[in-house]
Amino acid sequence: MASKYQQLNLIEEVTRNDGTKYYEISNVDQNGIAELAVDQGKIKRVRILQLNLARTKALQTYEKYINETYELETLLNEDDWKHPEWVEWDKPKGKVLDAYHSILKANRIG
Repeated sequence: MASKYQQLNLIEEVTRNDGTKYYEISNVDQNGIAELAVDQGKIKRVRILQLNLARTKALQTYEKYINETYELETLLNEDDWKHPEWVEWDKPKGKVLDAYHSILKANRIG
């Protein structure tokens, strides 16, 4: 579990090094880590598509899953921003994947 719970409030489009793309529900801190990952060649591109997501039940479900499943890096930790890892978050079938799709649909993305 992450040492500090992070609220998610934006949607970004991530381009993998092979040119394929996917959407991620994220926040400014994670987007900063993604930008550093681009600089280091771990992913090809990242861009913010939507800011200030509504705090819906779907968002809270997805956010809880991410915080409980992944050790989230932060720009406040020097090791994280000097050597960012890039982990593409899984979206398991069921309530997490349903929440993810609901968030994208509510924001007319995808």
